[in-house]
Amino acid sequence: YQEIMSPLINKKNLYVTSGHYEHYWEEMFNFKTVDSEEYALKAMNCPNAMIVFGSKTRSYKDLPLRLSDTDTLHRNERSGVLNGLLRVRSFRQDDAHCFVSEDLIKDEFENILEIVERFYSIFKLNYSFRLSTRPEKYMGYIKTWDRAEKTLTEILDKSGKTYSIESGEGAFYGPKIDIIMKDSILRSWQTGTIQLDFQQPKNFDLKYIDSNGQEQTPIAIHRVIYGSLERFIGVIIEHYAGAFPLWLSPIQATIIPIADRHAEQARKIKMLIEQENIRTSLDDRNETLGSKIRDATLQKVPYIGIIGDKEVKSSEESIISVRARGGKDLGQMKFSAFVNKLKEEIDKKI
Repeated sequence: YQEIMSPLINKKNLYVTSGHYEHYWEEMFNFKTVDSEEYALKAMNCPNAMIVFGSKTRSYKDLPLRLSDTDTLHRNERSGVLNGLLRVRSFRQDDAHCFVSEDLIKDEFENILEIVERFYSIFKLNYSFRLSTRPEKYMGYIKTWDRAEKTLTEILDKSGKTYSIESGEGAFYGPKIDIIMKDSILRSWQTGTIQLDFQQPKNFDLKYIDSNGQEQTPIAIHRVIYGSLERFIGVIIEHYAGAFPLWLSPIQATIIPIADRHAEQARKIKMLIEQENIRTSLDDRNETLGSKIRDATLQKVPYIGIIGDKEVKSSEESIISVRARGGKDLGQMKFSAFVNKLKEEIDKKI
């Protein structure tokens, strides 16, 4: 993948060419300048990716050409549908547009589905696919749509994953495979999406030179794996109920001195743990030990290290009393053993 950036504000003409002006303009933040020129905040990256592809002569040897773009996007969502991180007006996507010839479609989709499996398995998340077909308002020819939908159906059948069909819910330029997840109360959310687009490359008159020296129009595959990063974060917060696995936790361990006389040793321990690239906090507030443990528990910190008289006076290697999330007391541990336990758990993504 080649990483690109493109303008956040574009003239109306770009979206007239792409088809978004006719099909999506009211969902975009659009405005007129002093000289009455119409502009819009970018709501999707695809028209800009088309411009990048068309900026120079391309050959079949350049394909697949994969352009990755994670710019900020804005959509004019109605206030009634806004919902925390799950539906917002400003967001980012792990977005990419893959330009291929027709004979490369299946291989490219299979590669993308492998990425989906790899990325989602890291979080131990279950997902399903949804095939969305030709909407009522669409661009292009029915024969082209039928061919594209047939191709995606064959790819899904081969994947072995569960999928459903949502008739009429495709993008106006092509059918798509959506990645569907359920949150903690079993609401379904679309996160990623993989869309097959025969239309926009034609609208932008994109060409590449094939092996016979002839001009051909590429096919674009729109690809987001996690989708809106804000929505994905919202879904996994609910999925884990805030109790993230150690590798993902914002704070992986918190160090608590029992009294002021233990604070210096606690600060030393915190510094040593941080040197091992483990995200660590120190709670040296003038509060009771019970209060500090309760706060760390409410924050769902995976490990709490307690420093008291025994830990300070130890003549051996530094020791620490450890509690795991859920209240399990692991007792006193040597500092090196504690750090090795955390590093192993992080490395294995337990």
